Amino acid sequence: MADELELLRRANPVPPDGPHFGDGPLDHNAERRLERLLHDRTAGRPGFRLPRESAPGRRRIRLLPDRLPGGSRARLAWGLMATAVVAALTLTLVLSGPNTTPAVAAPRPLVVQADSTPVPLDRLAERAEQAAADGAPGLRKGTHVLSWSMGMSEDKPPVTFAEERIVRWKADDSHTELVVATDPRHPGRPVLSDEDGEPRLVEDGHVISKQTFGPSWSDAPPESPPPYDVTRLRDYLREASYLDTSLTTPQLLDAVGVLLDHWTLGARETAALARLLADAEGLRPVGQVTDRLGRRGQAYVYDGEAARRMLIMDPDTGAVLGLESTATVGEPEWGLKAGDVMEYKAWMR
Repeated sequence: MADELELLRRANPVPPDGPHFGDGPLDHNAERRLERLLHDRTAGRPGFRLPRESAPGRRRIRLLPDRLPGGSRARLAWGLMATAVVAALTLTLVLSGPNTTPAVAAPRPLVVQADSTPVPLDRLAERAEQAAADGAPGLRKGTHVLSWSMGMSEDKPPVTFAEERIVRWKADDSHTELVVATDPRHPGRPVLSDEDGEPRLVEDGHVISKQTFGPSWSDAPPESPPPYDVTRLRDYLREASYLDTSLTTPQLLDAVGVLLDHWTLGARETAALARLLADAEGLRPVGQVTDRLGRRGQAYVYDGEAARRMLIMDPDTGAVLGLESTATVGEPEWGLKAGDVMEYKAWMR
């Protein structure tokens, strides 16, 4: 046991005489808890003690924007044992090496560049319309998206799962879907996956699923091609959201995510979407950000009751690059703090 403890001590990503994480320091409470975990296996919260049997009643929550735990808000059940998180954290520290960020660490909220000038959505929509003058590139069915989503339990800190999904359609209306566990913020590092509902560490690029689907076609949104007329696109997104009433801004942002999870928009569809977003209430420009794939974008924020939504758009073409959902209300019983990133998606062509 002494050898294992010494190995963990050497793997401590925050030694007293070493540098903090490259993407930001831990706070003092986090450093103290990590130090206690590495030097006293009985210290800390009960969830970190290895039980003889599986602890009942563990649940996993995959958060959707504006759907926080507590009260009557939506929850997705899971059966997470305390040993799974202990093993994941321990293996991450050992495999990742010293002075590195654990794979289970949640991404920090994107930061707006302090000296940047916000670009109004109207102006960005005008740029998108100019970029779409020749109609290229064209619309393509399928998507390439990276996502980070938070999983939580009542007696453990939240953990974040990172996945990449590529959907490609063929001329005969068949398609393939590839899902892998990967986090481009830390290439080559182990990734925490929830494959089959069991959180575990896997190698970067581990294939979660690879499926081929036979020919299929639908004339209902979001399977049918999206229009590039603003009025028709608004109706399309409302129908894709299964709503009979006008879309609120949070509902519109959700619908944008659904659309981009099915289609890679062409220039004309991008211009129509940018104009539609420019008409949304409460979506305000805040300045320039660099997204989690290193791309420069303009950020637009909607402050909701339970979550802050940030939309990242290409400053030249108006294409949606990403969506971030950050908690504005803490849920201490779930380990959720105000400012925690609950979900993030980044779309690519």
